[in-house]
Amino acid sequence: MNDKAAFWILRCSGRILVQGGVSPEQSFPYAVAGDVGNPGGALLVGDWQGAPCYAADVDATPAGLAGELTGLREVFGVAGAEAFALAGRASLLLDWQRNHRHCGRCATPTVKRTTEFAMECPACGLLAYPRISPAVMVLVMRGDRLLLARSPHFRPGVFSALAGFVEAGETLEQCAVREVREEVGIEIANLRYFQSQPWPFPDSLMLAFFADYAGGTITPDPSEIEAADWFSLDALPSLPDPVSISRRLIDAGCRRLAGLER
Repeated sequence: MNDKAAFWILRCSGRILVQGGVSPEQSFPYAVAGDVGNPGGALLVGDWQGAPCYAADVDATPAGLAGELTGLREVFGVAGAEAFALAGRASLLLDWQRNHRHCGRCATPTVKRTTEFAMECPACGLLAYPRISPAVMVLVMRGDRLLLARSPHFRPGVFSALAGFVEAGETLEQCAVREVREEVGIEIANLRYFQSQPWPFPDSLMLAFFADYAGGTITPDPSEIEAADWFSLDALPSLPDPVSISRRLIDAGCRRLAGLER
């Protein structure tokens, strides 16, 4: 970081400062470090519109900067997909830096490496890299219907594809079979990869798949699933917001059932 102007992703109380009412390219403040209060622990998280972009946690919005503190998920609707992705990366890295200020092995204060994102213990040499937690999402198809379920944590009425975290020593394929079996009691086959998405709530990497129904009766696990059922294209429930890969997966599944793509 130097005295040249750069874009800034400033997080205050878990919310991102976004400049509304301007073009998406100017969603984040463009300023020199002094104009944003010379925040400690600033991280270079990438480029935005051809200029460096830094991220920092601040106690209050710097005076003189226009904008509104916005929830990370809402950045998508205000500033678009690219801004959301960069803000998500910034949030994940800020959490990593804050959570690893001391060594997890010997409790010595750590030092950030200048050549990579790693917090290093000067006493025992332990390195702490940003955590990434892989999670598998599965959209199960049966004839002309999709299996959708809702967690009690969803907004009222919203259904989505099934998902769960990969366990230690488990392949993505094993995770998909296990999660579907545990959550709704059915078996799947013919797993096909769709897409992936970093999901910074707080540090997931979502890996989405299609699968075919292979047997069993829907029996929701009440500790995780509030309701689950097969849905046809003309009777879909409320779906997740477009910001998430779950919505893209379901939309793609609908197109496949409608014969619009393979």
